[in-house]
Amino acid sequence: MTLSSLSPVLETVSEAHRLRLDPISTPERLLLGPGPSNAHPTVLQALSRPPLGHLDPLYLELMNEVQEMLRYAWQTENRITIPVSGTGSAAMEATIANSIEAGESVVVGVIGYFGQRLVDMCGRYGADLHVIEAPWGEALSLEAIAQALEQHKPKVLALVHAETSTGVCQPLEGVGDLCREHNCLLLLDTVTSLGAVPLKLDELKVDLAYSCSQKGLSCPPGLGPLTMGPRAEEKLDRRQSKVPNWYLDMSGLKSYWGTDRTYHHTAPVNMNFGLREALRLLCEEGIENAWARHRRNSERLWAGLEAQGLELHVPLELRLPTLTTVRIPEGVDGRAFGLHLLNKHGVEIGGGLGALAGQVWRIGLMGTNSTPANVDLLLNLLELELPAFRSAAAAA
Repeated sequence: MTLSSLSPVLETVSEAHRLRLDPISTPERLLLGPGPSNAHPTVLQALSRPPLGHLDPLYLELMNEVQEMLRYAWQTENRITIPVSGTGSAAMEATIANSIEAGESVVVGVIGYFGQRLVDMCGRYGADLHVIEAPWGEALSLEAIAQALEQHKPKVLALVHAETSTGVCQPLEGVGDLCREHNCLLLLDTVTSLGAVPLKLDELKVDLAYSCSQKGLSCPPGLGPLTMGPRAEEKLDRRQSKVPNWYLDMSGLKSYWGTDRTYHHTAPVNMNFGLREALRLLCEEGIENAWARHRRNSERLWAGLEAQGLELHVPLELRLPTLTTVRIPEGVDGRAFGLHLLNKHGVEIGGGLGALAGQVWRIGLMGTNSTPANVDLLLNLLELELPAFRSAAAAA
């Protein structure tokens, strides 16, 4: 077959392909699930700026600003404080890859789905794993943590501060001191707490922490903030083996994000434009004001949910102000109700994960979405729309 005889076929294929590629069009959604949350309009504008080269002097200056504002958000002076080029799970893996060597004893606290993910990742890096658990909806006691450190003498203790699957905030008072006593690093998941839940890493003696861009910081997903304290840096420098993940190896990344600015990989510059603006807005508000705003709005939500007779899964003293788990009323199809809110009203809430699948809704109030207006909107929708689903359940 000659090229000329193929021409009509190629034109037909090309035309069909062209017709399928209409410009992207997405509906407006109010994202009140476990994440992502809506990005602030100023952040979206920053994302659309013309790119700069990842070694452009102007971009290098922006990198400095991002690092300094991340330190403020986490309340830390850690030298290695960077946005990993990847989502929060990449930052999670980076903390593990850089802090654990094969065969080392590691204790992981599991209070939900993301504690289980830490277990999985640590296992993949060859850790001698020891797991301590609490029921989904509860937190680990300081006594249980102390016992595990005494028994297993780990090099790293990994905990989830804000467990997104359950809505539990793990108390941290005294944990850092225990880790210093037992000469182990404290690694913390702050994915659903950074920028929204009171957290002062240096005061708490946290050695490594990671987060994401799309929740309390009101930026789209794509970056994973990570911070590494002096004790974690020292352990990294004393490794007997290379970090087994090249892309996430802080030995190389710290040169790009440090004073040398040595090329490591092509950075997602526009994502960092967005993160820079998100952090600027947080700094303008003030971190303690942001913490207080999230608390006020969550309390407004909790009171409204309970006034409607809905049961909250987590006791008050352990509840996250960013993520609330609500027990699905008996007989109600939780997934169908969530789809109803999404399709009819453009409002997203999340379903349960893991052990809580089908049992709870997860409602997020994070970053720019944490407002009284959004709380009242959701409460009104629940009051108007849920009775029909309850009636259907009763009739069945």
